[in-house]
Amino acid sequence: MAGTAAPPPLPPWGNALAGATGAVLANAIVYPLDIVKTRLQVQVKRKETDHKPLTTNGAHYTSSLDAITKIFEDEGITGLYSGINGSLLGVTSTNFAYFYWYSTVRSLYLSSQAVPRSPGTAMELSMGAVAGAIAQVFTIPVSVITTRQQTQPKGDKKGLLDTGREVVHSDDGWTGLWRGLKASLVLVVNPAITYGAYQRLRELLFPGKANLRPWESFLLGAMSKALATIATQPLIVAKVGLQSRPPPARQGRPFRNFIEVMKYIVEHEGSLALFKGLAPQVTKGILVQGLLMMTKERMEILFIVLFAYLRRFRDSKLQQMANAAAVRAKEVMPLVAK
Repeated sequence: MAGTAAPPPLPPWGNALAGATGAVLANAIVYPLDIVKTRLQVQVKRKETDHKPLTTNGAHYTSSLDAITKIFEDEGITGLYSGINGSLLGVTSTNFAYFYWYSTVRSLYLSSQAVPRSPGTAMELSMGAVAGAIAQVFTIPVSVITTRQQTQPKGDKKGLLDTGREVVHSDDGWTGLWRGLKASLVLVVNPAITYGAYQRLRELLFPGKANLRPWESFLLGAMSKALATIATQPLIVAKVGLQSRPPPARQGRPFRNFIEVMKYIVEHEGSLALFKGLAPQVTKGILVQGLLMMTKERMEILFIVLFAYLRRFRDSKLQQMANAAAVRAKEVMPLVAK
């Protein structure tokens, strides 16, 4: 008895659509944590000798819970979702670009092998880094605008387009939309570590399993994201500092690069401050990555079924057209013979 044929793999854009859909759903669910970690990362602890506030807005937060409480009391529930439109737009574009290029690069690698085999850890990381770098170049402007929106004071809230104009009209001009690009290119190791670790952990914990259960996908996504976030947290903090408004203590002078941001943080708070906001960053990352991978696995199955249906529908239509053409040909042939 012949075995059941495996469903054809999704094309790169199908993987990209599945990944982007999962990312949007996951980020929308945990968005308040994104606000909290951004506010914590841009603030610098006050000193008794400080005459000007060191944060980009008036409030100063002592913990994640304190941040949630103060944002809610000062700005209402909408404050916890400030900049969500731009954020989800950025999540959609970044993840679509990432999964598209990751699937493309991986397919090219596998097709180049004389005997197809799963790539090793180093190759997985390299492919993830290439895909991440390409995605960042095209999508970082949305990230810059979203970070600005998330750190705007209560009385200075602006929409996506107005915030973009503010960035363009600053001293940096149009290049301001790509602030933090170097840090972002270095940070491609984060998704590279995440997806490389995901693939390796999947092979170790669930070898040979084609379709994972939701809790299995969540577990792998959470474990891989936690490892990547801890390893790259100082760069994440520096990137947020680059993309947000400069602290009032700098009198409007923006940071020039992520090294300057890190030096400023260490000077005012010490080296451990490079890991500030780690708790909400890891929590958000674990939840998002777990939900993303769990959702992506389901979406891939859904798209495979949908594409299979569309292929059958297309083949059926083509067959009907062929049959109709054959009937017309038979009707015409006697006339030609006469």
